[in-house]
Amino acid sequence: MDRIPILRMGKFLLVTIQIDLYDRLATNLESDLIQAVNKTEARGVLIDISALSIVDSFMGRILGNIGSMAKIMDAETVVVGMQPAVAITLIELGLELKGVHTALNVEKGMDLLKDRIGEEPEETEDDENSTE
Repeated sequence: MDRIPILRMGKFLLVTIQIDLYDRLATNLESDLIQAVNKTEARGVLIDISALSIVDSFMGRILGNIGSMAKIMDAETVVVGMQPAVAITLIELGLELKGVHTALNVEKGMDLLKDRIGEEPEETEDDENSTE
């Protein structure tokens, strides 16, 4: 049976969806991710959907469910890499993704998670070399 890998990065779980999700794989991801939040006591979940060109109403609901369930378990959820067409589709379908934050990429998503749980974001080389 297919599974989407869930990687632990400190207090966070990282999921990179590289293939189009069919219904069973999406529900397995939802279940696996919530179990992983419980098992690892993760404080944040970052889901990278940059490889997805289509997100239907079912997948949108799954993302919203993950965000809601993770929030109940004291974890924040951030979805990153959303293609413009996906954002348009979600709005046209009327899906709000309550409990889910968004960021442009993984780096910004990690910073958002750190900010949401009260942890200082790490400085990048660009920040250190800044002359503002």
